[in-house]
Amino acid sequence: MSSTTTYTVTGMSCGHCEKSVSTELSALHGVLSVAADAKSGTVTVSSEQPLDEAAVRAAIDEAGYELVGPAS
Repeated sequence: MSSTTTYTVTGMSCGHCEKSVSTELSALHGVLSVAADAKSGTVTVSSEQPLDEAAVRAAIDEAGYELVGPAS
């Protein structure tokens, strides 16, 4: 059973930002795909199972951006 979650991320402004966030999140165990959108400030992550929000936050922080939380 796969899981898809969209997160709100602050600080992304260009394609390079999207790539940085996508690279870090793609390294998390179980991640199937990542779609970052700087314009909307969102990142959609599909994974084998729901991801630990702390791990997602750490990966986004490592990329230099800030996780606001799941998009509403």
